[in-house]
Amino acid sequence: MSLAPTVRSAVGDVRALIGRFLADYVRNPVNLLVLVIVPVVFVIVAAGAMADAARLLGGAGGPAVETATAGWAAGFLAGIAMYFQINAARAADRRLVSAGLATGRLVLARLGTGLVLAVLVSAVALLALAVRVGIDAPVRVTVGTVMFAMIYLAIGAVVGALVPNPVNGTVLILFVWIVDVFFGPAIGSAERVATRGFPTHFVTLWMVDVPSRHGGKVGDLGWALVWMAGALLVGAVVVTATVGGVRRSGGLSGRAGRADRFAVGLDMGLRDWRRNPVLWVLLVVVPIVFIALSKAMTVPEFGMFSLVEDGRTVTEVFWLPDVHAGTMTPIAIASLSALAGLFVVLDARSGDRRLSLAGFGAGVLLAVRLTVIAVAAVVVTASSLLVTAAVFDARQWGLYAAGNLLLALTYGLVGVCLGPLFGRVGGVFIAFLVPFVDLGIGQSPMLRPQPSQWAQTLPGYGATRMILDGGLTDSFDAAGPLLAALGWLVGLTAVAAWLFRRAPASPPRPGSGL
Repeated sequence: MSLAPTVRSAVGDVRALIGRFLADYVRNPVNLLVLVIVPVVFVIVAAGAMADAARLLGGAGGPAVETATAGWAAGFLAGIAMYFQINAARAADRRLVSAGLATGRLVLARLGTGLVLAVLVSAVALLALAVRVGIDAPVRVTVGTVMFAMIYLAIGAVVGALVPNPVNGTVLILFVWIVDVFFGPAIGSAERVATRGFPTHFVTLWMVDVPSRHGGKVGDLGWALVWMAGALLVGAVVVTATVGGVRRSGGLSGRAGRADRFAVGLDMGLRDWRRNPVLWVLLVVVPIVFIALSKAMTVPEFGMFSLVEDGRTVTEVFWLPDVHAGTMTPIAIASLSALAGLFVVLDARSGDRRLSLAGFGAGVLLAVRLTVIAVAAVVVTASSLLVTAAVFDARQWGLYAAGNLLLALTYGLVGVCLGPLFGRVGGVFIAFLVPFVDLGIGQSPMLRPQPSQWAQTLPGYGATRMILDGGLTDSFDAAGPLLAALGWLVGLTAVAAWLFRRAPASPPRPGSGL
């Protein structure tokens, strides 16, 4: 008879915690803004361009890709949101357990919050799909979108439990998502054996009603459900082990010049990054895998590019397997550089406050942070160019490398500007969406020979034209794009300095990352 009150008490605690966790999520207006921006970008703005890219890469293309964008948006939102639910709540969870809350109830509350978020992001993604093209098979598409969200919810939970550093965690989740989506069966070919083990391979095919013909007796839906159930089980086990590992506590426990200060601050900033070997591995491995897969999965056919040769605009035809990897390199470089800039400025806030109290001026601190970002940009560019050189032969390597480095510096500054404005969660989303829209859609020579007028106003236009000029032509004809790229670099530096001086060392509010 005493069991019923205990059960009611547990249910009440879990329900109250879920309500509190969701209130924390909703309290941040950036999270609500991202809930709108991500589906709008993927489902409404980018769906047509991604369908065109799918036709070039051997995928289904057309309505199948447009339908799959709802699942991609829901998975992206759910994975990143759950990562920060687990990762950023470590201290709060430790306090709750120390105060006497049962570990099991806390785990159920975290997982329950994730499930509610998965349903919420799925609903928003489906609404965007309905607005754009309508939903012909509502049950199939709805279930498929929710399965996308559930699988990436589990991925975000596992990464959040195992990878405490937010830079490493978000880069890892984005890497999994990019490979899963852009080399999966909707954009790429469904017949590739190497991609059948991707997390949403069978979910995508079942959702868009394209039979895989390799699902066996279990079928595409059966394998999709196996993936979802397995992912949720692994996520629950890892989160339980992580929260369960929190133990209850038994109680509470001279003058220098600007150059010298800059050297000390730079050494401290680089030392923090040197202590994070996983980050350096990701900065090297992610471009290698992304560029190598781009080369391996390009459909063997010709494509037309609009270029400037000896001052004249010409349209040239290229064999896509020879040039595709070279045009994908900037996307990898820009995305990683934006994330590096975002987290350098956010993670350095508490350290900057201490340095400011020690007499370091805002100008010195800003110079230190920008130098650290420049070092990261050089590392990302160098690792990407090394693998690119193995699969792509640029006509002018100096100009091609300079364009990529300029792009890395530009997007590093974009990340610096996004950090104070959007925080961790919103910043991660925007830091991925901006290069995706700019370079993956607006500047992509695979989708259109010449960028549209709107694309020429974006940060990546000048550097991308330099990259194409250096990679595909024998003469330098990118003086105008070079000036445009330098103009963006100067402008973003000014904005970053203004944001930094407004609060050069103000620490983030607790929970602001959620």
